[in-house]
Amino acid sequence: MRPRHRHSSIPRGFTLTEIVTALVAVSVLAAIAVVMWRSHALRERRGDAVQALLAVQAAQDQYFGQHARYASETQLAAEPPAGHGINPRSRLGYYAITVRNSEDNLGYWATAKVIASAEATQDLRCVELRIDQNGRRFAIDAAGEDRSADCWR
Repeated sequence: MRPRHRHSSIPRGFTLTEIVTALVAVSVLAAIAVVMWRSHALRERRGDAVQALLAVQAAQDQYFGQHARYASETQLAAEPPAGHGINPRSRLGYYAITVRNSEDNLGYWATAKVIASAEATQDLRCVELRIDQNGRRFAIDAAGEDRSADCWR
């Protein structure tokens, strides 16, 4: 007697439609992930600039309390006890930090300007952030347009 072979009506493998559907779903998820990662990276960089400027502001307030005038950029950069050890770059190194005083040293502008790079995460929306002695916050994009509300969040 011959053994009987059973023929199953269940198809084996995947259909082309199923493969294409899976590829489309993976592509959409990857695109969303890339956009979210880029957005997170830009927020982190902007936060780095904000943190650096707020450190300058705190150092300037302390200096003003002791000397009745604001420190120059050189005085801020000097190591303690002569200065405050303020780095001319933000902590993560994406922004150059500068301080410009008024002639009477009773006012200042602290500026964080993005350092040009070829990275895909280059921030063209917040290329320069500023804060003054009164705590007023400003920001501009690569075209020179005001982006203060976007960049200082």
